[in-house]
Amino acid sequence: MELFGDFLTSDFLGKSVWLWLAFLTVVGALLAFDLGVLHKEDKELGVAESLQLSVFYIGVALAFGAWLWWSMGPTSGMEYFTGYALEKALSIDNVFVISLIFGYFAIPAKYQYRALLWGIVAVLVLRGIMIGIGAALVQQYEWVLYIFGAFLIATGIKMLVMGESEQDVSKNPIVRFLSRRMRVSAELHGSHFFIRKLDPETGKLARFATPLFLALVVINIADLVFAIDSVPAIFAITTDTYIVFTANIMAILGLRALYFALAAMVHRFEYLKYALAIVLVFIGAKIFWNQIVGKADPAISLGVTLSLIAGGVLFSLWKTRVADRSSACHGLTTPLPDITGARPSTRPLGDG
Repeated sequence: MELFGDFLTSDFLGKSVWLWLAFLTVVGALLAFDLGVLHKEDKELGVAESLQLSVFYIGVALAFGAWLWWSMGPTSGMEYFTGYALEKALSIDNVFVISLIFGYFAIPAKYQYRALLWGIVAVLVLRGIMIGIGAALVQQYEWVLYIFGAFLIATGIKMLVMGESEQDVSKNPIVRFLSRRMRVSAELHGSHFFIRKLDPETGKLARFATPLFLALVVINIADLVFAIDSVPAIFAITTDTYIVFTANIMAILGLRALYFALAAMVHRFEYLKYALAIVLVFIGAKIFWNQIVGKADPAISLGVTLSLIAGGVLFSLWKTRVADRSSACHGLTTPLPDITGARPSTRPLGDG
């Protein structure tokens, strides 16, 4: 028992082991409750239910932040809330990509939420690895922060000047690789990721992946790509690995719940990307300020980040409202993104 107590109080990446285990236990309990109780049966998640579930997850994230503020001090609390707000805003870009992926693989809405929840397990591992590598680099080579800062400034300027390119899932190298290397069924089989059926080439029972599994893999690869921007951004706010990890995961948990509401109105956030670009430039510049002049007040980072994100959201809602009203006056309608995935796929998913 004494050895177990020593283990729990031992240090891991700057924090006691019990803190890490406590957080992972909370995340595991949330996932088990969500998947095993709230969504035990596959069903389509409506916008209202999506918003209600999102409010719950945001409440959990805010309560956790309040606990950090109380137990670790105002600086840690503000760093967590700044990182959470930044990750939440940056993850909105994921919504459009996830919608494209589900549509490409013709995944019905009633199976999408379960796939997103299972994807969180992979995200925990992938983000954990990336954050661990980033923390090790920053601790061993502090000058890496300058690279993070320059990367964020360059990314923000690129977003401002060039915008974002259109995504074509069919050209994704992961999709092509998996379709060539794996047996893939041409049709869905409920919420199953793998099935066993006769191989038309050998006439024997074989294991086939379903389109739902391919969608899950591609979504997690896309999340890994987005993490290339978001992980350096939050390391620019704080080098506390515990805060970096918890803010990341809390934002991702909420994104999965908010996906269905956001996907239905993602066209209303057209100008948010410009606000996010400015945030990235600001965060990147703050790294150079912290290293050369001195650490900036975390309250300033939180205030500037929240103000820019809120301004981008409000301006987007105002501009798109004006555009929608103008279209309505001319008898035009703006199609919403296809998030049901109900249309049939027009290409074979595999040749067996």
